[in-house]
Parts: sequence; C-alpha cells; structure tokens
Amino acid sequence: MTDRVPVSYETLKDPLVLIVPGNTAEDSPQWQQAWARQQANCERLDLGMWHDPHRNTWVNKLNLAISRVNRPVVLVAQGLGNLAVAWWAEYERPAEGGPVVGALLVAPPDLDRPGLDQRVAKFGAVPRRALPFPSFLVPDNYDPNGNYRSAYGLAKDWDARFIDGEDEPGSTTSTREWHFGQRLLNRLLRDYRLSPPVSRSKAPLGAPLSGGLTNNGAPAPVIV
Repeated sequence: MTDRVPVSYETLKDPLVLIVPGNTAEDSPQWQQAWARQQANCERLDLGMWHDPHRNTWVNKLNLAISRVNRPVVLVAQGLGNLAVAWWAEYERPAEGGPVVGALLVAPPDLDRPGLDQRVAKFGAVPRRALPFPSFLVPDNYDPNGNYRSAYGLAKDWDARFIDGEDEPGSTTSTREWHFGQRLLNRLLRDYRLSPPVSRSKAPLGAPLSGGLTNNGAPAPVIV
C-alpha cells in the first residue's frame, strides 16, 4: 500500500517518485508526508512489519511496487529503506536505463556501529555493488544509527554522489519540507528528462558535480 494523493500525472513518461521509508508513517520525517501529499507524481511505499522488518519481504514489496508502475521510477529512500534499495538492486540486477532511473538516498544506517538496533542489523552485510542508476547520498549527522564516514564509504561503493548540505539553506532533514532534498530530487528528475534515452542510466547529472570530500576532508561543494 502507498500513501497517495489521487491526482493525474502530467504525462505517462514522467517518473514516479517512490518514497522508501525507514519507519512507520507516524514516525517518519515530516518531509516524506509533505512530499507525498503535495507532489502529484509521488507515492510513499508502506513496507509494513515495522517492529520486526524482514529483509526479503521488504525487497519483494519494493520490487512489486516498481514493477507494477508503467513508467520510470525515482526512488527516495530514508534510513533502513536505503538497505532495501541496495538489496533490491543486488537481487534484481536491473538493467541500466530502467526501471529505476535515479535515487535520493538519505541517512543510511551504519551497520558497523556498536550496539546497533537488531532490526537494522538483520539487513547486513550491506551490498557494495555500484548502483546502475544516478543517485545522490545525503548523510544525516543527527541520526543515532548513522555515521558520516560510513555513509561516505557507501556512496563510493554504490557510485552515488555524496552530498553534505549542512551549510545549505533548508538542508536539515528534520525540517517539514526539506527544501534542499527537493532541489536534489528536482535535479534527478530534470537530468532524466534532459538526457538521451539511450544513455539515461549513468548519464552525467547536468553540470559536473564534485561529490565526496576535498583533500582536507571537508565536503566538496555541490551545485543543484
């Protein structure tokens, strides 16, 4: 099931924005609920089993949600939802160019953290294969299950652009609208529409991005 506003899409070719949450609707960040409510092309996936999540069940639900949509999909994953996306890509080995054409990965948990919540630990060891679609990975420095360096390592392994927006207006994921995340999502959607169909999966995201860290260990700037 998804939290969905029954509105029409602009065209059948517009990607569906599918939110893959890391917790219940009641405990999810407010921006997820706001995006699903305000954006015509956005749905929030209900993975269920929140108190005792099962990795393969979540992956199967995600796969069903992706396969039933007759259009491209951009994933927005948060927390444990990131690992569901990584395992989906590991199991399904989707071809470059679809069905998923981009992903915004937010606050992935650190599976090496001592005393990690066992509900999260059951999703390890996390796949390290590069994702076959353009993606941004945004750490959450205030997430008790997260770790900045661990998130950066995942971004490198998944071939995702590591984005630290701490100094950007509206960058904090705890805000109601999370405007910085909206800008990153719009960047993925825009570059999908602008890129040629034959090269959409790994096409450069518009103007060059310098993701990751600079030589002094500080986050590199990003233009969105």
